[in-house]
Amino acid sequence: MTNKKYIFPRCLRAVAVVFALCVCGAVSGQVTVDVKIDSLELFVGQQTRLTLDVSAGAGSSIVMPMLEEGSVLTPGVEVVEVAKADTEMLNEGARVFISRSYIITSFDSALYYLPPLEVLVDSELYQSNSLALRVLSFEVDTLHLDQFFPPKEIMSLSFVWDDWKGVVWLSVLMLVLVAALVYLAMRYGDNKPLIRIVRPLPKILPHAAAMQQIEQIKAERSWAKEDSKEYYTRLTEILRTYIEKRYGFNAMEMTSGEIIECLLREQSRESLQELCTLFQTADLVKFAKHSTLINENDMNLVNAIDFINQTKREEEVESKPEPDIQTVEQQRSRRVMLAMRVALGVLAVAVVALLCRVVWLVYLLVA
Repeated sequence: MTNKKYIFPRCLRAVAVVFALCVCGAVSGQVTVDVKIDSLELFVGQQTRLTLDVSAGAGSSIVMPMLEEGSVLTPGVEVVEVAKADTEMLNEGARVFISRSYIITSFDSALYYLPPLEVLVDSELYQSNSLALRVLSFEVDTLHLDQFFPPKEIMSLSFVWDDWKGVVWLSVLMLVLVAALVYLAMRYGDNKPLIRIVRPLPKILPHAAAMQQIEQIKAERSWAKEDSKEYYTRLTEILRTYIEKRYGFNAMEMTSGEIIECLLREQSRESLQELCTLFQTADLVKFAKHSTLINENDMNLVNAIDFINQTKREEEVESKPEPDIQTVEQQRSRRVMLAMRVALGVLAVAVVALLCRVVWLVYLLVA
C-alpha cells in the first residue's frame, strides 16, 4: 500500500511543472507594443524622435504602421523621416523584438495628443500607449522691433587656390595640347617634312666660286653674241658677288662708279682700268642697248678672270676652308602620314575631354 505522505508532494511538483509550462507559453506568445518620445516639449520647427517597439513570439507575422515621409501623425504633427526597422532575437530565439524610429515636427504651437500606433501581429490588432506633445512658440518682443534685421546680402566667397588648382592645371594642359594640335595640323596641311638632316659641305672660297661660274659662262658662250645683255648681266653679278665677299662692302647694291671708288682705296687706278672698261661696257649694253662684238665679249671675260686672280687672297688659298651647312629634307612616307592622322585624332579627343572636364569642374565650383 502506497504511503499517503509521499503522494501529496508529488502532486505539488506536477502542478508546479504544469504552471511553469503555462507561464512560459504565455510569455513566449505575449505581444507588447510600446511607443516613446525623446522630448515631450519642443519649439516650433524643431524635430524629435518617436520610437515604436514591438515584441512578439518568434515566427509571428508583424505589420508595422504604414507611416511615410510627409504623412500626418495627427493634425499639426508631421512625419519628417522614417528610419529602417531594427530586428533582434531575444530569449535564445524564442522572441523577436522590432524597433522603428520616426522623426516628427510641428509648425504650430499647441498641445497635441498623439494617438496610439496600431500594429498587426498574426492578423490581430494591437495598440501602443498614447502620448502628449507640447509645441512652444518663440516669445517676440513687440516693444523693441529694431532688434530684428532684414536678411543679409549674399556674400561672395574669396578665391581659394585648393578649389581651383585642378581647373587651372587642366586648363594649362588643354592649352598645350591645343598648341600641339594646331602645330601638327599646320605641318600636316603644308606637307613639309618633319625631319631635316644637316650635312656639312666643304666651303667654296669667293674666288673659286667666281671661277666656277665664269667657266659655266665660257661653256655657254654660243649665246653671248645673240644676247649680250644677259651675258654682261651674269658676268657683272659674278664680279659684284666676288667683290662683296672679298672686300666686305655691299657691292650688289652699288653702281659701277661706286664700286670703283671703293676699290680705289686699296688699289691703283691703273690696276682697275680693265675692270672699269668691263663695267662701262656692261652699263652700255644693259641700259643703252649697245651692241658688242664677240671678241670684245671674250676680252671682258678675260679681264674679269685676271681681276679675280690678281685680287684673291693667298692666305685663303693656303688655309683650310670651313665647311658650309646643307639641309637635306626627308620626304614623308605613307606611314608617317598615317601616324600624323592618328596623332591628330588622339589630340582632338584629348582636348575635347579636357574641355568637358574643365567645364564640369567650373560648374561644380560656381553652382
